[in-house]
Amino acid sequence: MTALQLPEEVWLHVLHFLSWQDKLSVRCTCSRFKELLDRCRPLWRGFSPVLRRFSEYNAPFWRSLVSRQVSRVLVASGRRKHLKQLADWLPALTALGLDDWRDGDAGKLSVFRRLEHLSITSCSVPMKSVSFLFPLSQHLTQLSICNVRLTCPPSDFVAAVSRLTQLTSLLFHHDGSLTVAADAVRGVLSGLPRLRRLSWEMITYKTLPEDFFSSAHTADVLNLSSLELLNYDAVVMQETLRPLTCLRSLSIFHLYSVPGPTCHLQTWLMALPQLSSLRVHGGHPLGVYADFLPASLSSLTLNVDLQVEHLQAVARRLPHLQHLHLEPWSSSSSLIGLLPQLFPQLRTLRIRHHHVSDFDFLRLQQLQYLHTLEILDSYYRPNPADLSRIVSGPSPNLLQLISELRRLTNHRVQVITAATNKDPLSCNCV
Repeated sequence: MTALQLPEEVWLHVLHFLSWQDKLSVRCTCSRFKELLDRCRPLWRGFSPVLRRFSEYNAPFWRSLVSRQVSRVLVASGRRKHLKQLADWLPALTALGLDDWRDGDAGKLSVFRRLEHLSITSCSVPMKSVSFLFPLSQHLTQLSICNVRLTCPPSDFVAAVSRLTQLTSLLFHHDGSLTVAADAVRGVLSGLPRLRRLSWEMITYKTLPEDFFSSAHTADVLNLSSLELLNYDAVVMQETLRPLTCLRSLSIFHLYSVPGPTCHLQTWLMALPQLSSLRVHGGHPLGVYADFLPASLSSLTLNVDLQVEHLQAVARRLPHLQHLHLEPWSSSSSLIGLLPQLFPQLRTLRIRHHHVSDFDFLRLQQLQYLHTLEILDSYYRPNPADLSRIVSGPSPNLLQLISELRRLTNHRVQVITAATNKDPLSCNCV
């Protein structure tokens, strides 16, 4: 029996484990795989094709997307005329991304009557109006606007977003060109009673007023469960954070790598003892706030200045930590070998491996509950004397180490060396 004669259910099981790119490659090998992949719609659940050359797409191409029931699409370097073509073939889209959008507005979005997720990123042309959001008010649940220069008045932006009453997730990142006043933020929160995740640009705020997180529709508490603050360096009082008692996930991306004299993160940590997830990028060294970390944390990301003794202090407060993403500003070579001793309950771990000894890397086998290890700097220099040549992907030595680690753990640990199936609609800022 040849491989092609294997039962269909066997091939479907195998194809299930492939990345989107690998599925597309297999689809091009022969007519049988093409027909099999196009017919099995569950294999494409979550697939988000990137469309950029609309003039080259013919009817068979569009029909292939229809047959796979594609409901998520990223349009790259597109214009409004491309939205009409997209709507003719895929009117039931539920998620749409516009990257490097080439028009001053996106007025034809109203044709997508089932659109729930809209992402607009890295536009090369200033966006003059956000009125295209008004027709989406009854069904849009996720809105992401990142690296887009809005030339409309801030009041227009606030009014448009506030009408999206079904939003559960709002992401707004910019370069400071649009100043949304603190009282306007309060207006946005008041208009979005279902909001659970907020990712907000903080570069224009120096002090957060006491009512910054207040809402006219809730007496004391916001329903936010996840909060991300970019370019943060604002003075805050514990009273300001009182409405955030439902918050479980906090991400702080500090504005300055060399911080001021006051560590504002201490205030956040003292006011939010219920946090289960914390991400910190930049700011003060870990030792300044290690003793303030809530004991409830199960997930921790540290992209900061830290020393061994700081991580030891964290381990004393969080002996049951399950998920760790560690990117110290200094070399991590002296830290990786200590992780099994410091955090024996780890389930997932994300690290950089350069300058980590083979011995310390293999010591990760001692993490008895670890099931996923992600290597964040998967590249190498074939010739150490030629610093200009860098090859993407794991080095032969790293591949050998990974193989040995998997053998030592009886293949319990999945090792990831590159971003797989990354959602093209996601923001690269966080």
